[in-house]
Amino acid sequence: MQRPAFQITIDTEGDDAWARPSPGTTRNARYLPRFQRLCETHGMKPTYLVNWEMVNDGAFRELGHDVLARRTAEIGMHLHAWDSPPLDPLTSDDAMQHPYLIDYPEDRMREKVGMLTDRLEDVFAVKMVSHRAGRWGFNAAYARILADHGYRVDCSVTPHRSWRNVPGAEGGPGGPDYTRFPDRPFWYEFGSGRLLEIPVSTVRVEAPFFLRGLRRLAGRPAHRVLWLRPNGHNLTDMLYLLDRAEREGRDYVQFVLHSSELMPGGSPTFRTGDQIERLYDHLDILFTHASACFIGGTLGEYADAYVHEGLGAEAPPDGVDVERTAMRA
Repeated sequence: MQRPAFQITIDTEGDDAWARPSPGTTRNARYLPRFQRLCETHGMKPTYLVNWEMVNDGAFRELGHDVLARRTAEIGMHLHAWDSPPLDPLTSDDAMQHPYLIDYPEDRMREKVGMLTDRLEDVFAVKMVSHRAGRWGFNAAYARILADHGYRVDCSVTPHRSWRNVPGAEGGPGGPDYTRFPDRPFWYEFGSGRLLEIPVSTVRVEAPFFLRGLRRLAGRPAHRVLWLRPNGHNLTDMLYLLDRAEREGRDYVQFVLHSSELMPGGSPTFRTGDQIERLYDHLDILFTHASACFIGGTLGEYADAYVHEGLGAEAPPDGVDVERTAMRA
């Protein structure tokens, strides 16, 4: 890879999942062509990670067929366990509790992955190779299931970030703890195959010494975790992350956004048209900055280059919870 990759990953799902609507709507699909045009203007190629709601939306199917035909984006999978068939209830109210897929028995996990994979491949007539778990809930069993279905790359790991206190199914253990995971690519390896993990781009920034005590007194950690994920107020942080990645010689950065965040009222973060316009102003600045040092590419393209160039993977840390978030099975 001549220049490091700028990966744009879009969790392509229904409107404002944070509000737990039932039934869900997919109006945000009509807002994606504007985003796609912006990406193409800057030479970027998004990976749309698509859930059950959106694969069945006509407007998104039209966009998906177009970008695949022109090779300007990739379609992958994003599985929300509570609304992806088969729909045998796991809790008293799955639509409200939003259980993680890893809360389900492994045979049900496998069925849900199989049904959404088949649907995506039937609709778009391409092999699914890339994936991100709904609500970041991932483990070794999930990785093995994906590899068995022919997936080559996952991007569910969020280094420096734990989801243990984010509940899924009532009485369940919560989400994964990724605080000790590498922030560079690694392999999930099995006797029958392997799956490349491309962690989300996050960096840990320690607070100045004089602020650490104050943050602890306020019940806050003495550090911040920065994401390449816009919230309308963090453009400076995202530009810093890009510059730091370049200084450290990283071979990729990974941008994260939900499709519904591109629509007014589609998320808690961007409620108004003015907030959406501010988001687009920030995206234009960010993508302009990125295009000077990075090259746009999809997850599948990065995985191809990673294998072709024989790049090494990080070794797994000791003491990782192998049942919940194992790196090697």
